[in-house]
Amino acid sequence: GGSCPQKNAEILSSQYGINLFLAGLLLTFAWAVHAVGISKSHLLSYLITLMLIQLLWMLWYLCRSCTQRRLIRDKDTHAGARWLKCGITLFAVITLILDSFKIGYYIDFSNCLSPTEGIFPVTHAVHTILQVYFLWCHAKDIIQSFKTLERFGVIHSVFTNLLLWTNGVLTESKHQLNEHKERLITLGFGNITIVLDDHAPQCNCTTTTLCSIFSQGIYYLYPFNIEYHILASTMLYVLWKNIGRKVEHHQQHKTPFKFHGITVGMIFGLIVLTSTIAIVVVYLIQIGRSKIKSELALTMFYLHAIFVLALMCTAGIVALLIYRLEDRSLDNSKNPARKLDAELLVGTAAGSWLLSWGSILAIICAQAHPKYTWYNLPYSILVIIEKYIQNLFIIESIHREQEKVNDDIKTLRIVTISRGSTLSLTPSYKEIYNGRAARDSGEVPCLFKGSICGRENGGGGSKEETSQENSSVMHSASDFSFYSRNSVTNNKRRVLKNIAAFLFLCNLSLWIPPAFGCRPEYDNGLEEIVFGFEPWIIVVNLAMPFSIFYRMHSAASLFEVNCKT
Repeated sequence: GGSCPQKNAEILSSQYGINLFLAGLLLTFAWAVHAVGISKSHLLSYLITLMLIQLLWMLWYLCRSCTQRRLIRDKDTHAGARWLKCGITLFAVITLILDSFKIGYYIDFSNCLSPTEGIFPVTHAVHTILQVYFLWCHAKDIIQSFKTLERFGVIHSVFTNLLLWTNGVLTESKHQLNEHKERLITLGFGNITIVLDDHAPQCNCTTTTLCSIFSQGIYYLYPFNIEYHILASTMLYVLWKNIGRKVEHHQQHKTPFKFHGITVGMIFGLIVLTSTIAIVVVYLIQIGRSKIKSELALTMFYLHAIFVLALMCTAGIVALLIYRLEDRSLDNSKNPARKLDAELLVGTAAGSWLLSWGSILAIICAQAHPKYTWYNLPYSILVIIEKYIQNLFIIESIHREQEKVNDDIKTLRIVTISRGSTLSLTPSYKEIYNGRAARDSGEVPCLFKGSICGRENGGGGSKEETSQENSSVMHSASDFSFYSRNSVTNNKRRVLKNIAAFLFLCNLSLWIPPAFGCRPEYDNGLEEIVFGFEPWIIVVNLAMPFSIFYRMHSAASLFEVNCKT
């Protein structure tokens, strides 16, 4: 009887969150296009109000949890993994540095800035600290009391983080757009109107050097702030989906990350990571300097990306082929965290697919093709293929059941002949493999390599002994077959772990260029000519945040795959 009201509460809370988000999104858009009567202070006031409401709810939840800490609560063992908490903590620390820079920037320009621009970073810093603590302590909770109220509190938190993410994306995109407009002139696209969209304060800074450090540093820290809010919103969404959920109680095996056995994947991945950082540094130095240097920077970026994407495609295909050779069932149990992971992979991949298809269409339809633009064609095609393959690999990996030891293997024993006249059983294979077999000095276990178990006492053997020896030979043959299969399985697992480690580092590598301003979709210039400058920039600004998040989310999922394999 309680399922209908709870379903209604879920629907009502989701609609509340969507309307909250749409109102903030419209306000953000109005500020971005300089709508009459809408200033940045209005947007920041709205965001501050949402954060304060979330702070009140989190404090109420934490206080109630402290009063009920002796109660046994259900936990979702799949939600809020430790490595995910560590990742969001790292991003939160850098976000706090960003807030300190914003406070310093406000102090230097306090004469002409609204007070909300000083209140916002302070509120955001407090919000960040309390939210990270909340997620560390309660991300796994399955709420069973005050469910209707908690649904509204959690969904409010989800969409507050999404609006903060949107605000960060827009601010960072406007800064990047101003730089790319200036770069296009060096590539010879003089017919594109260059109008800088500047929201800089209309007064002089009190300390010029500090102002320059703060203003430049803020934009280098925004990528981490953006990732922090999207990770927080996904963790809170899983908490919202778990409200009122009934969980099957079963033992969850811990899967710690180990470096053992993934040396090859780590070495190749680190090579890719190092080379990518070098490419990004050279790209940012060369782009916009002159036409020749800009073209060389774009060509260098495309060639490196094509090589990396080809390697990732090959690794993903090998992993999928190994899965086809294995006969292991999939885990189809209800799991909100796993379902969200799969949906985010496919949903956010659509952002880069949109950009890739736009580039392919621009290359086909353009009348003039500078030499460097032809490298964009294989690059765009490989981006589409690589994400197809990688999504298949990750989604299948997180849905595969963990390998369990067969009951027949657990109870299997080796028949031996003891010093006396009776037969005895040696310990199990697991004990033998761990070096704990045959502790009694009177037992001599059978060997696997076809040797026949014999007795110490020589002399004529009876038919009974002969049959026992034949039985021992049959056991040893099956034993050898088992260990051969086990060796093949271990080799496959080692290959899969190396592939997951390699793809993990590759996705981190491919996250770096767009996150720190290396975006050929802006600098290419060909798409702007075909689609028009403003339409293409709108497409890029909408799709790029999803493309950036895809790489970070893929890296997180591949880390989980590596632990699970």
